Amino acid sequence: MTAREALKTYFGYDEFRPLQEEIIASVLAGRDTLALMPTGGGKSICFQVPTLVMANEHPDKRLCLVITPLIALMRDQVANLQARGIHAAAVYTGLSWDKQRTALDNCLYGPYHFLYCSPERLESEEFRKRLADLPIGLIAVDEAHCISQWGYDFRPSYLNIAAIRALLPDVPVLALTATATPDTIEDIQDKLGFQARNVLRKSFHRENLTYVVRRTDNKAEQVAHILSKVPGSAIVYVRNRKRAQELGEWLQANGESADYYHAGLTTKERNERQEAWTEGKTRVIVATNAFGMGIDKPDVRLVIHYDLPSHLESYYQEAGRAGRDGQTAYAVLLYNEAEDKAKLQKRAVDTFPPKEFVEQVYHKTMDFLQIGAGSGLGHRFALHIDQLCHVMKLPVIQTYSALHILTQAGYIDFEEEHETQPRVQIHVPRHQLDEYNLSYEQAELLDMLMRTYSGIYTELQYVREADNDATHQLLVSLAQRGIITYIPRSVGCSLTMTNERQTEIYLSPAIFEQRQERFVQKLRAMLEYADQTQFCREQVLLAYFGEKNAVPCGHCDVCRELARIILQPM
Repeated sequence: MTAREALKTYFGYDEFRPLQEEIIASVLAGRDTLALMPTGGGKSICFQVPTLVMANEHPDKRLCLVITPLIALMRDQVANLQARGIHAAAVYTGLSWDKQRTALDNCLYGPYHFLYCSPERLESEEFRKRLADLPIGLIAVDEAHCISQWGYDFRPSYLNIAAIRALLPDVPVLALTATATPDTIEDIQDKLGFQARNVLRKSFHRENLTYVVRRTDNKAEQVAHILSKVPGSAIVYVRNRKRAQELGEWLQANGESADYYHAGLTTKERNERQEAWTEGKTRVIVATNAFGMGIDKPDVRLVIHYDLPSHLESYYQEAGRAGRDGQTAYAVLLYNEAEDKAKLQKRAVDTFPPKEFVEQVYHKTMDFLQIGAGSGLGHRFALHIDQLCHVMKLPVIQTYSALHILTQAGYIDFEEEHETQPRVQIHVPRHQLDEYNLSYEQAELLDMLMRTYSGIYTELQYVREADNDATHQLLVSLAQRGIITYIPRSVGCSLTMTNERQTEIYLSPAIFEQRQERFVQKLRAMLEYADQTQFCREQVLLAYFGEKNAVPCGHCDVCRELARIILQPM
């Protein structure tokens, strides 16, 4: 089976998109490959098609290990593949170990071709041992920029991928990302242990996307004005939850079909709001960057940034969610020079507090969690930041930053907005349940849980069914009677001890200062993009990503203003 035959047979397409065929050829030749493709460029086809070709020719290499941080994306892609008759599985945080074992057994013994996992799963020694036995022919690393400390979204868990390469030494890697500067491109290949440099890239030029910077003293009114001028689906990105809710409700009060989205909402609320927007029932979604990767809506006509992002990488990726259908779309950045410059300067200070403060946060957090010196390794804790800061008299924003720095230094693994799935353990044996005079609904629920979760009598099991409101109430009633232990779903922060508590910690001055300088450089580049009025917006963006010879787009706000000046009569 050729790559084109696989594309037609499994996905129904006659032709590849630009660059897809070259990437697939590189993968089938067994070469480590870094593919840079803009948002909506069709990255998943680049590992799905070669895997299916290899599976047909080499059954002992029939499986692709896909590493991605996005659980929602895993679920969507697994569902899409299964709908096409392609066997796929996913393993992620919150899935019971029984289900993880079943997924891995299916990949070992069954006709499975794709195993999705989060980078955190790679930290498990048992999981790594199981991987070594699987018929893996390709490792696909999505959002590969996360492995680079110089990237805009560094995640230490991505560094575990190097250990997987040691277990699977002859398996090539396909690294995929939509945004990477030249330095990040080099770092990705180093961290993933590429045997030879091999970068395939598609130009970040978007012919149909118009970039605009709109200077304004009243951003809310400007949002409403732009929405009145540009019809169709829209995203408005804001910096924090409070603004997302306030602006979303303000737009609703002014007659706009709008809603808001952030990580503090329940899973059900987030899913309902995203679905309503995706299906066109809601026109405008006002969101933090929690509404991000994995969005698959091609007809977004407008993306507005209410606040300046910290870097051009995230701006380009978020703006690029507009116009993925190839039709005319707009990316508008709202800019208040005095306010936004002050906010970015404060952001630089807040993101890199002094090393002495970071050390103070480490010890106060350990005291707050009651972790003694030399203990804690491997333990995971729910961490309520507001409570920590109140009890230990710490500033909130800088504390968040300090915990992220400690994560990068390897002392802890701090997860912001970590979602804890509902868990249940049954305490009363089946033969004694008749003594409790259960309702029909309670008895039915317990019977289902016992049949579905084999270890539910011995330990807490993650229970997906508890997301249903009626089921939640039944579980509460059973817990109140002592029949079960029930821990409801919650959203908050978590901290995992990747080392024992240290009496002293060391933060390398060189690394600390380098990261700080890189961050400040990215802030400056973002500010210069917003501030300048001499050069084409798209040219500035493309130059930042290493495309030095781009021509003016002709339709951004700067190009249009320059054309107007040139055409004015003398």
